[in-house]
Amino acid sequence: MALHKLEDFDTNYRDSFDGDDIKDYEVYSDRDNEKVGTVKNILVDEDGRFRYLVVDTGFWIFGKQVLLPVGRSRIDQNQRHVYAVGFTKEQAESLPEFSDDLKIDDAYEERVRGVYRDRPLESSAALGSTAPAAKTVDSDRSTYNYQQEPDLYDMNQPDRQSLKLYEERLIANKTRRKAGEVSVGKRVETETERVSVPVEKERVVVERVTPNDAGRPAAPGEANFREGEAARMEIYEETPDIRKEAVLREEVRVRKETDREMVNAEETVRREELDLDASDRPVVDKNDPNYHR
Repeated sequence: MALHKLEDFDTNYRDSFDGDDIKDYEVYSDRDNEKVGTVKNILVDEDGRFRYLVVDTGFWIFGKQVLLPVGRSRIDQNQRHVYAVGFTKEQAESLPEFSDDLKIDDAYEERVRGVYRDRPLESSAALGSTAPAAKTVDSDRSTYNYQQEPDLYDMNQPDRQSLKLYEERLIANKTRRKAGEVSVGKRVETETERVSVPVEKERVVVERVTPNDAGRPAAPGEANFREGEAARMEIYEETPDIRKEAVLREEVRVRKETDREMVNAEETVRREELDLDASDRPVVDKNDPNYHR
């Protein structure tokens, strides 16, 4: 039977106390109204039911922390007091000490229960009811359950009934959905570009001129009248050599950015309120600020 600290089990536990925090309530003995300590924490079972109050006894027992079963407590929210029913200093001294780092097992709980069984309630008057005295219980830890000892763990005495009032609250969650898609690709476009390249072409120019010494007699052997004599000269020309070359023009980077905005929503919620119909009988509302014990 695993036990949990109240704030670990339910972070909104204060809603059960109208926004108040039962921790730090002062604890008094219902026998002589002597202050015995303060509530440091509450332990609940796996179903969230209150099982123990962690009481720091302060100077009463030199700062010892002990467990008080909820069935032996009476909570007064108006006074912010907890009354330990039938609680004695002898019990506090006999109880095993509790610490925040303590791992509570069945054996530890049985030691706690044993102290309260050794001194059962002498009278039900402290409870304001005719609750039966503690009885012998089969303490086999493999079969034990809290319902076996209602005088230790039952907060609802026969003359008390609990009516749970519920209310609705808005729970704000977020759902991630696809809002669209952006596709970034590339395509090939063609265009005609013009380029000018200067080219050179050679040509042969034949020019006939009259030498300055025209008409002089030729020297012996100078004149050679031969058939087929010719002068040859090679001519060249340039032709354009046009080709294409791929070069990097630019780079495109694709990324996502997140924009945040606050979305306001409203909804009608319901809450249960208590209606009292006493059929002409007097009713005392202990939550009334004008109520005095």
